[in-house]
Amino acid sequence: MSHNTAPLVVVMGVSASGKTTVGRLLAQRLGVPYAEADDFHPAANVAKMQAGHPLDDEDRRPWLDEIARWLTDQADSGGVVSCSALRRRYRDRLASAARHVFFLHLDGSPELIAARITARQGHFMPPGLLETQFADLEPLGDDEAGAAIPIDGTPQETAALAHAAVTSS
Repeated sequence: MSHNTAPLVVVMGVSASGKTTVGRLLAQRLGVPYAEADDFHPAANVAKMQAGHPLDDEDRRPWLDEIARWLTDQADSGGVVSCSALRRRYRDRLASAARHVFFLHLDGSPELIAARITARQGHFMPPGLLETQFADLEPLGDDEAGAAIPIDGTPQETAALAHAAVTSS
């Protein structure tokens, strides 16, 4: 990433991988705004997930469009948004919003993520949907701008790895 371009980062991964926590820390380190993808969901999507039903591509389209719009708006000033972005076609939609979108995949084992999701409070993702998320996950391709970051350290350690990946790209 050239130094005259503000970083535009999508922090991606399955639920409970630390997207919000690491995304906020990374945005602070980079000095750019942070946005939470969950805030872009229409109420119908939240209700569907709360009922234990996975979203389909039709549900995700307006959500991805809103996140892409945010990325477009932040293209000059930079920003960090957390978004599961599990499938390549979702990332392609987000990458088309602006030049230099960088994907940070918070990568952890199903066992580690399951332990974290069980410990969480006040979130609408039931643990049963985790299996679906891992099934949907398509790792970053060699042709995608991004990096996979291990999440077995503390949030601060993960954010430091993320910052290094973004600033060295």
